[in-house]
Amino acid sequence: MKLDAKIYVAGHQGLVGSAIVRGLQRAGYRQLVLRTRQELDLTDQSAVRNFFHREQPQFVFLAAAKVGGILANSTYPAEFVFQNLQIATNVLESAQENGTERLLFLGSSCIYPKLAPQPLREEYLLSGPLESTNRAYAVAKIAGIEMCWALNRQYGARFLSVMPTNLYGPGDNYDLQNSHVIPALIRKMHEAKINHRSEVLLWGTGTPRREFLYSDDLADACLFLMNLHPEAFDPLVRSEVDAPLINVGTGEDQTIRELAQEIASVVEFDGELRFDTAKPDGTPQKLMDISRITTLGWRPSVSLRSGLNRVYKNFLDLSDTSVRARDAKSLVG
Repeated sequence: MKLDAKIYVAGHQGLVGSAIVRGLQRAGYRQLVLRTRQELDLTDQSAVRNFFHREQPQFVFLAAAKVGGILANSTYPAEFVFQNLQIATNVLESAQENGTERLLFLGSSCIYPKLAPQPLREEYLLSGPLESTNRAYAVAKIAGIEMCWALNRQYGARFLSVMPTNLYGPGDNYDLQNSHVIPALIRKMHEAKINHRSEVLLWGTGTPRREFLYSDDLADACLFLMNLHPEAFDPLVRSEVDAPLINVGTGEDQTIRELAQEIASVVEFDGELRFDTAKPDGTPQKLMDISRITTLGWRPSVSLRSGLNRVYKNFLDLSDTSVRARDAKSLVG
């Protein structure tokens, strides 16, 4: 991508999209096309078509999605499958019709079968049953991968599906009803600390193993992939046998109990961590095989401890901002 290329980041206010925007800005890209959900509803086919026809972006990062943790996925499966299918269909079709040079479709490691061999290799896609707690979301993302592959084969598009492992980073969602595990644990332990509680109750057994990637590392990987020379990029999207799919992660994992202990140390919560074993664990292990992208020359740079320290500081900054806003509102009222 040249620095004056026109680049559309769909979902630029989310965890992934905002990290991609930060990465692009740091690299000196000058023509970023950004739209809020209020300015452009990606589930509206007509609006998306008009947007692409008018803006003609050369490169697209499709990071927009309806996302959430186990509770949200279990409670709202219809919204997860419908909205994510609509977003993928509308953006991918319009990008192809308007000559987008390259597109990265951001997915999730939940596309892989629940009991797939570890670590998860790209070829394990569609090789077994999915985890039931997030099947609706996973099916929508799998459909997006298939759309990319079909458009590549039929129309010569250059659309690549990027499957990151579990993500965390600045601007994450800390709502306990629909957040992912790291922001949920940070908020729970912080509130327990400031309220002098002696324990924190956590979901599941604590035994599932999970891998976590800092969002700015994912953004770095996305820019790396988008800027690959055609000799390296085209084989990823031109195969008749392999889906245009590449994993991004750290290649390392830990148990949820070990993660909780690490977060307790960062937050400085010294109470007991108690696990509610009646609650679901989800997939036993999700470790990504990242050999495909490391062979191309990319590796993550932010350790888990360093990343957790950064996001806890971000959480404190967000909390201070919320308190100041609430105080200002009460004064005006």
